[in-house]
Amino acid sequence: MVEGAAAAGAQAGEDRSTTAAFGFTEVPLSDKQGLVDDVFHKVASRYDLMNDLMSGGMHRVWKEAFVSKLAPPKTRTGSRPFEVLDVAGGTGDIAFRIVERSKGATQATVCDINSSMLAVGRERAEKRGFSDDIAFIEGNAEELPFAAGRFDAYTIAFGIRNVPRVGKALAEAFRVLRPGGHLLVLEFSLVDVPGLAEVYDAFSFNVIPPLGRLVAGDSEPYKYLVESIRTFPNQQRFAQMIREAGFERVSYTNLSGGIAAIHSGWKI
Repeated sequence: MVEGAAAAGAQAGEDRSTTAAFGFTEVPLSDKQGLVDDVFHKVASRYDLMNDLMSGGMHRVWKEAFVSKLAPPKTRTGSRPFEVLDVAGGTGDIAFRIVERSKGATQATVCDINSSMLAVGRERAEKRGFSDDIAFIEGNAEELPFAAGRFDAYTIAFGIRNVPRVGKALAEAFRVLRPGGHLLVLEFSLVDVPGLAEVYDAFSFNVIPPLGRLVAGDSEPYKYLVESIRTFPNQQRFAQMIREAGFERVSYTNLSGGIAAIHSGWKI
């Protein structure tokens, strides 16, 4: 999968740095967002297809587990729907699952900085009849264009490691959630099964970039996406970052031996 492989720990002071990791390369912090944006412009049209090919369909299993963890309500309480903000979910994959699972009781807003990914999501939503249930908004995870305390839940799947300042994005998640709001993050992490990390690393570096060249016509975006996992904090460090942003009852659940993990936190 484009996001696959074992993760390595990040330095505690990343948000105070003047540089940021773009894969294995250190770049000026101000340059990272533009570089990441260019990656996703290139992969948008084949993003979901490549996820299927590179994960053998496992990303679908992980996303179903993610939505199950959210447990969106199937009935409305009061006059308003349950409101979910899905960040970096431009193609709509998570939002579609949430709306389908809630049977109309949830309103989803997809916020993504990449216009190409959002265009794919809007087209898919229209074809699937979700135009009234899902809004697609262009915006930056570090400076969300929403009022404080608006949403009941904030989700982000395989996107937070691409944010230049992760701590700032988590602080924004805290700001836009209502009291009692739920943060859920699905991200690749540190493999904890002996032997699996080595196999997965070999697959990631030797198979994924060439597959990206074959299917999407460019291997470089997939090389970055593989490398980006190794510079992202491991499970324990990322859980601590969530706590530092103000969340309580923080926990994580490993998936497939730690290839991915679901992180959870609450605004109490």
